[in-house]
Amino acid sequence: MFDHFLDIEDRLVDVTIAIDAMGGDHGVSVTVPSAINYLRKHPGDTIVLVGLPDAIEAELLALGGAGNNSRLRVHAANEVVGMDEQPQSALRGKKDSSMRVSINLVKSGEAVACVSAGNTGALMATARYVLKTLPGIDRPAIASFLPTNAGQVCMLDLGANVDCTAEHLLQFALMGSTLVSALEHKENPTVGLLNIGSEDIKGNEVVKQAAELLQNSDLNFYGNIEGDDIFKGVTDVVVCDGFVGNVALKTAEGVAKMMGGFLKEGFSRSPFTKFAALVAMPVLKAFKHRLDHRRYNGASFLGLKGIVVKSHGSADSFAFLCAIERAAEEARGGMLSHISEHVEKWHHARQPSLGEVL
Repeated sequence: MFDHFLDIEDRLVDVTIAIDAMGGDHGVSVTVPSAINYLRKHPGDTIVLVGLPDAIEAELLALGGAGNNSRLRVHAANEVVGMDEQPQSALRGKKDSSMRVSINLVKSGEAVACVSAGNTGALMATARYVLKTLPGIDRPAIASFLPTNAGQVCMLDLGANVDCTAEHLLQFALMGSTLVSALEHKENPTVGLLNIGSEDIKGNEVVKQAAELLQNSDLNFYGNIEGDDIFKGVTDVVVCDGFVGNVALKTAEGVAKMMGGFLKEGFSRSPFTKFAALVAMPVLKAFKHRLDHRRYNGASFLGLKGIVVKSHGSADSFAFLCAIERAAEEARGGMLSHISEHVEKWHHARQPSLGEVL
């Protein structure tokens, strides 16, 4: 089934995407409008809305009978995974959840990708159980794109794996490099290893061993980078374990919100500053657009035998639309087949020759 899926992936033009319509903080009030807006931009694609039929149909009706679109289908699922539900509870106790049914559609080949704004832990546990990992990949990783001075950077892992070995970090680098190649059409993306210093002697033993593995791989390894290098755009890919990655991501989000709050406060202090804000409005709008986190919504679960994209739970309609587009881009770019080929090539290169064995 998986090999057949890779064959289909390589010739994709129009894609079918399964959406967990019940997931996230807002459920159908966000997922359904986003699906409709996506089909307006991509009329050749197909969206399967998975969830409670009555809730989905009611939202479609409220939007003016958008359900007449033949490219928009409703697939029933009778359970919903709560945002605070334990992953194992969702995996074992809710086999007919909108989340699991969406992933099942990817496994069966009825859809090429799944998008959900639901519980991250439950989504990862379910996706890993249903789809399994790609050959040669020990653990899936969460990857996302972040804005930089040079455009954007792919960073992983962002929380799936708190404790990692050097081998895991190398696998993350392989997958991240392949994702950038597939989506941005860069033949040889640069890879940086997040560390507390750029020198070879810096970091813990895992990071030092990972740097050695990366140096000896066929990846375009830039070397160690520090936290402030992430947003400079020094490399195309940033690799770290899930603990460090999640802390770095949340810290960046916090700083961005703080800066926005400072600007708003500063420009509203007096009539003069309000006038200054009016004069600077074009610059402020451009600044806001460039740092709009909604444009980067959609974290990829790399390393699975299928495409799964996780939207932020609080995403609005525009942000969720960006997550759907990310999933479609990965499918059209042949991401799975590229990762499989890259990992297989790497493992083949590491196999000792007959002379070495003897």
